[in-house]
Amino acid sequence: MKICVIPIDNRPVCYNLIKEITKIDKDIELYIPPRSMLGSLTKTADIVGIYSWLGKLPQVDAIIMSLDTIAYGGLIPSRRSDERLADIKSRLNDFKELLETKNAKIYAVSSIMRISNNNCNEEEKEYWNKYGKYIFEYSYTKHQYAANLGLESPVKRLIPPEILADYKRTRARNFQINQMYLEWKKQGFFDTLIFSKDDCAKYGFNVMEAEHLTRMGGEVITGADEIPLSLISKAINTEMSVYPIFIEDDEKHLISNYEDVSIEDSVKNQLKFAGVNITDNKDDADIVLIINNFKDHQGEIVMKKPTEQFSGELWGKFIPDNKPYMIADVRNANGADNNFIKELFNNFRYDGFYGYSAWNTSANSLGSLICCAKVKFGAKNYDDTAFKKVQMVRFLDDWAYQANIRQEIEKPCDIRENMRPYEEKVSKILDLPIKNEYFYPWNRLFEVEVTDESL
Repeated sequence: MKICVIPIDNRPVCYNLIKEITKIDKDIELYIPPRSMLGSLTKTADIVGIYSWLGKLPQVDAIIMSLDTIAYGGLIPSRRSDERLADIKSRLNDFKELLETKNAKIYAVSSIMRISNNNCNEEEKEYWNKYGKYIFEYSYTKHQYAANLGLESPVKRLIPPEILADYKRTRARNFQINQMYLEWKKQGFFDTLIFSKDDCAKYGFNVMEAEHLTRMGGEVITGADEIPLSLISKAINTEMSVYPIFIEDDEKHLISNYEDVSIEDSVKNQLKFAGVNITDNKDDADIVLIINNFKDHQGEIVMKKPTEQFSGELWGKFIPDNKPYMIADVRNANGADNNFIKELFNNFRYDGFYGYSAWNTSANSLGSLICCAKVKFGAKNYDDTAFKKVQMVRFLDDWAYQANIRQEIEKPCDIRENMRPYEEKVSKILDLPIKNEYFYPWNRLFEVEVTDESL
């Protein structure tokens, strides 16, 4: 199968992970732009270069698109860009004409602009460092009061009029672009079109827009960075059935951080979105999905917000002896549950293992995990070493770095020696020689890049 992917940006989970997962099946031929063309925290994507690269693309079966990359230069530029609506529409129409000549199925995702509940402007416009929380509260209460009382939000007076006007203008522009995409979908241009919403709350302009797009016939899913991987899952024509097991079965109604649906619904939505059948009979399942979910609330390791960790009791109840299995470790938002990893490594069974993930939101973990499992399950020309390397990166990023090393350092630094003990443990369970380098691609602690010469 020949697949072209235009990622959201150049982060390891958005770029490297696509390449690493598709290598699991040697029969998948991946076309992806040079990483240097994609956007970053501070750089807008080379849209002209990507357009030219697409023009030279040979015949492929599927084109998987992050539309934000073409429209704005990436996910973060979609929130910062001041480009005029007319100019963006003109570029997108040229892009549409180009893709129509490729005769491929097009699977696309466009973000519903998020509303971050903090005063950090690292990924937002400059004024977010002073007015971010106010804008969030304004959005939340504006929607809340509109739904319940029809009143104006009192928070409005705390935000300078010119800043609020700029914010609303950017939102309105992006929403009009999303409405245009929906018209293209109705015309048959997209095989699949997804609108992603992340950092959700019960109320807000983003929730209102999602509801409006849904009423217009659009498909909205909670998540963001994992969605290109989910679209790869959808594009792969493999029948696969999954039986989900929640470790905290009585708590599966709880809602994950940064999401607006229960963890149970998040699991179901991600499986259905990836084209995976859900079965309520474990014996009928191809793979058992173990979800290490949370009690009371999801933890936040970086934010020093603990949650009750996995107790280790009744381990055998969850990891089946004779069934293939995969694990979504979502007890914390971004980072493994150390107790769970300890039990997993003590009882690890590689035979039938289809993957582990614990990076960032529950949707991120689930979407990427399901993609890896589906590629492995349906592989026509399976590469076991490639699969082990995907798992090596997940264990060393999600467990070693996010849940442990990141808690010991205050700024980006050389962590090779810190990581060696973790490498030894991962090397042992995967039977894989490991000696990596570690980088901070966006020069911040939030993401680390795990690399060796063969990745």
